[in-house]
Amino acid sequence: MRKLCANLEREDALDTVLEIPLPEEMFPNWKGGGGGCAKGGSSSSSTGQDNRYAWLKSQAFDKATDTPPLLKLSGRAAELQLLLSVVGSPLIPMPVPFDTAFNNRSVRESSIQASTAKYILQQYIAATGGQSALTSVQSMYAVGKVRMSSSEFHMGNDNSAAVPPSITRNGKGEIGGFVLWQKNPELWFFELIMAGCKMSAGCNGKHAWRQSTSEQSHASRGPPRPLRRSLQDTLVPASQYPIGLNINIYKQQTHKLGLDPRSTANLFVDAVCIGEKIVNGEECFILKLEVSANVLKSRSASSFDIIRHTVWGYFSQRTGLLMQLEDSHLLRMKSSCGRTSASTQISCNSINNDSSIFWETSMESIIDDYRYIDGINIAHSGRTVVTLFRYGEGSVNHKRRLEECWTIEEADFNLHGLAMDYFLPPSDLKVDCN
Repeated sequence: MRKLCANLEREDALDTVLEIPLPEEMFPNWKGGGGGCAKGGSSSSSTGQDNRYAWLKSQAFDKATDTPPLLKLSGRAAELQLLLSVVGSPLIPMPVPFDTAFNNRSVRESSIQASTAKYILQQYIAATGGQSALTSVQSMYAVGKVRMSSSEFHMGNDNSAAVPPSITRNGKGEIGGFVLWQKNPELWFFELIMAGCKMSAGCNGKHAWRQSTSEQSHASRGPPRPLRRSLQDTLVPASQYPIGLNINIYKQQTHKLGLDPRSTANLFVDAVCIGEKIVNGEECFILKLEVSANVLKSRSASSFDIIRHTVWGYFSQRTGLLMQLEDSHLLRMKSSCGRTSASTQISCNSINNDSSIFWETSMESIIDDYRYIDGINIAHSGRTVVTLFRYGEGSVNHKRRLEECWTIEEADFNLHGLAMDYFLPPSDLKVDCN
């Protein structure tokens, strides 16, 4: 990860410190070394610096262009926006109760499935460092890199077309870097740069929001929720689909647990144990968590309903660590004619009551490479596969597959000087109350 780059304003000045460290692969045709830009030296180093300098100047990470939105979200730009929206910054499907997993609650009145789940969580807490170490964490940051790819839309029954070129086998896909800041209980800020596109997301304790150069800042519906990348959930903008979705609808749902064991334990505090499964050669217990009807209703709107959202966690019987996370979410888009005049709406609802379109988002995350940092055992790499499936009365079934590999390059806990200013929302934040 490169933390310095050429000073774009003055070539003879000191190197610029990057806000988001970038993977070396993002600098094409550059073979240089060292911590910053090579100043002088061989002609090959000079050429590498020129290439990197030209590439950085061509990127508009923070600048919205004057290009119309429809043109901005066409071709490769639309592909990048889809990856950033669905895989880049998804949220946890529900608010995470603060430290309820560490309360010594009686299990006498719980079912055998619920009491078994609580026992499994206690093993997980011990495996990740213990209650004392986890509750001592008040803030954290992480720097990492990602590689993402996606397939084209295809017919729902065409399984052969569902698999894109695997980034785990041949290294293809878009490359990016990210930085995450977090402060308990509900403050976090995340930035991701990939292929010249920059996206940020955050939560100030009252609203969770997301922002990019291709769309206006917008708050997620419902109560504040953690980022899935520290535990991970979001929906998809309209322009990415063959039949348009409202751009504000798919900004709310999808996970990658491992960075924040404290939130992971709190997330599954009300889960039940439903069985066992072998994951990567490890025998695992399966914990299942259903999002409550009240939370689903708070995240719904007049144009769409969230029907269900379910999370499964697979915890190793040998180590107690979380090995895999699955997440399934079903959303119903209401008939478009319901957004006309009141008289027309009544007739449309009575005639086309079954014409809704459904979007199902399934996400599976494999979590790997656990290592200790300050006595806390966190994952440093993983792989996530997302499947988008569209179906409904009078519509053509479509399916699409997205994939991401991620690694943590640097992480630390209990940072000094991490103030509320780090988590302020953008000035143009729009809160949707409909």
